[in-house]
Amino acid sequence: MVTSTHEVSHRIFAKHPEALAPVYEALGVPPPTKSDIREITPDATEIRPLERRVDTVLKVEPPEGEHYLLAIEAQTKRDPDKATNWAYYVAYLRATYDLPVLLVAVCRDRPTADWAVGPFECGVGPWTTQVTRPFVLGPRTVSEITDQSTAAQSPGLAVLSAIVHSDSRRCRAILDTVADGWRSFDKDTQAYWFETMEIALANTPAKAKWRELQMPVGSYYPGQGTLIEEKYLEGKAEGQAKGEAEDRATLILRVLEKHAVDVPEDIRERITSCTDLDTLMLWFDRSLTATTAEDLFAENEDGQAEGNQNQTSA
Repeated sequence: MVTSTHEVSHRIFAKHPEALAPVYEALGVPPPTKSDIREITPDATEIRPLERRVDTVLKVEPPEGEHYLLAIEAQTKRDPDKATNWAYYVAYLRATYDLPVLLVAVCRDRPTADWAVGPFECGVGPWTTQVTRPFVLGPRTVSEITDQSTAAQSPGLAVLSAIVHSDSRRCRAILDTVADGWRSFDKDTQAYWFETMEIALANTPAKAKWRELQMPVGSYYPGQGTLIEEKYLEGKAEGQAKGEAEDRATLILRVLEKHAVDVPEDIRERITSCTDLDTLMLWFDRSLTATTAEDLFAENEDGQAEGNQNQTSA
């Protein structure tokens, strides 16, 4: 099942290859540049009613050296079926693209990471036919982000570090460092990375800690209910209501002007400062027959000023 953590992992590794730095450092392989990488379909389904999808599949094509595939899986818990699925992914991709495959598992807790290392063997008796050994990005292989400049220079790696250390007692310190490093970004870039981090930390206690550090701006993950999205939608709704109120106030004044009704400054201020749409509609209806500006605020049959029920006056 595709989760928000899987979605973020896909975006990070597809768009920000610096997040894979721990893999290449451990293997002693030159890291690819962004231009060396292109996405290919993660669909590993054969023509039969069985669907299998790798979280992310990247084709790495460095200008020098061999080309290969990266198959990346976000793994949040032990899964007995993964030994079979991972072996299938590697075999399928190797057969389909005729390229070597590096399987990478991203794990955010030590027990899952220790299990995911494998090896997962397929054999009969003493004979092993196939062995699957994922490279695990987890608490033991990904360093904690303790420097603001690193967080700013490699935001994808910073997100990965926060994911795999989300259960660490030093998680808050990592998040503080990352947040401080990202505050140097422009508004749009900061919004993107702050929201990416919140999605990445889904279903972890660290998510609540991160929300405390966020700066409300706009949404890059619509429908996920992030703090940024909530604030953005609240602001948008408020802006729409304010704009509609201003339009109604302008229309009321326009009608009074057309009817040659004098509008004193205090009443003009009362109309333009009102934010209640129902009150403004009532005033508009009355403006159509008003002979004085005061007619807008006529009392109802019970002697209560209708215009004062909901309006906000200056």
